[in-house]
Amino acid sequence: MKILHVIPSVSPVRGGPSQAVLEMVKTLIAEGVEAAIVTTDDDGFNRLNVPTDRWVTYQDVPVQFFSRFSPNINSIREFAFSSTLTAWLRENIRNYDLVHVHAIFSYPATVAMAIARRQGVPYLVRPLGQLCEWSLQQSALKKQVYLKLIERANLEGSQGLHLTSRPEQQEVEKLQLNCSTFVVPHGLNFALPISNARQRLREWLNLPENETIILFLSRIHPKKGLDYLISALGRLRAYPFTFVLAGSGDPDYEAEVRSLLKASKLDTRTILPGFVQGETKELLLQGADLYALTSHSENFGVAVLEALAAGLPVVVTPGVALAKEIGRHQLGYVSDLNENAIFAALETCLKAPAAAVEIGQRAQKFTLEKYTWQKNADNLISIYTALLKSQSEVQSAEPNHAAYSHL
Repeated sequence: MKILHVIPSVSPVRGGPSQAVLEMVKTLIAEGVEAAIVTTDDDGFNRLNVPTDRWVTYQDVPVQFFSRFSPNINSIREFAFSSTLTAWLRENIRNYDLVHVHAIFSYPATVAMAIARRQGVPYLVRPLGQLCEWSLQQSALKKQVYLKLIERANLEGSQGLHLTSRPEQQEVEKLQLNCSTFVVPHGLNFALPISNARQRLREWLNLPENETIILFLSRIHPKKGLDYLISALGRLRAYPFTFVLAGSGDPDYEAEVRSLLKASKLDTRTILPGFVQGETKELLLQGADLYALTSHSENFGVAVLEALAAGLPVVVTPGVALAKEIGRHQLGYVSDLNENAIFAALETCLKAPAAAVEIGQRAQKFTLEKYTWQKNADNLISIYTALLKSQSEVQSAEPNHAAYSHL
């Protein structure tokens, strides 16, 4: 079974979806699937320092990078156009049994779907939350036109949409696309515990040993609801805490966030370490006291899952797809997306630190039991196998047609 994964970027600055595909493919390979990734050298505003003329091993995964067109115009650069990727797909896509496309509204994803459809290669699409209502409302007219003229046909030509949560599936179903959907969530490869993480984090940040740390660790983006979170935190200044806002984003929006912090009188109580990864990221997760993500929309929320796995109680809003599960199993606090509700949830946690620790322990146990890449890779392999079996049967009966409706 040869599976080609296509995604616009695997850069760490692109957040959870990019890391997820690397972990997904790594686990599939360990399970005996011949899987690989093609992508661009996108690295946000920059380009990754990687070869673009051959296969390489990147984070233990076979990856072929292609040069991204990189003009100064942000919207064009973000589209991730790559003529060399296009040529490679046209020449090589039929060497694979199945293509798994990750993203929509992006050149690498769109061209991969179009070429697969034209050449009769079955493909699945993981839309990364881009079909959720909030995402579709951003640059709405442009997306409506793109969907009508190009992407709807690509989606409906697929053998199924890979969604990562039931809430995302419910939102996609409202669009009445003529294709099947299935849910396989993200998983985690759990990090080793860091000895004395709490103490080491406070030493690194030059904070008192008992200082409460509230952590935001995600992309700095308008959909993350930082305006509500910062306003709520500003009303909690009577409590001793430090806010660590870790991540990166568009420089203009980062400047806006700094202005919000100053207006809420949080600038002197906030640490901005920028984009973090590796041991620094794990130290933040394992050494903090509370994680907050008050997003408008998250089709899954990998960062939330990482926080839960680290034993952190979380404060999330209903737009985070994991919110229902968090509320149902008492893994954290779910508040409405408004300042008053977020303030109340944060204050509840700060007033009862022992209860928050107990919640974090319960969250860690739950996550370790349910969200492993091993389990989710097995589910994907079952779907791949059923899809290819169905495809083979249909082609045997009707060589000029391909259909799949068993997802």
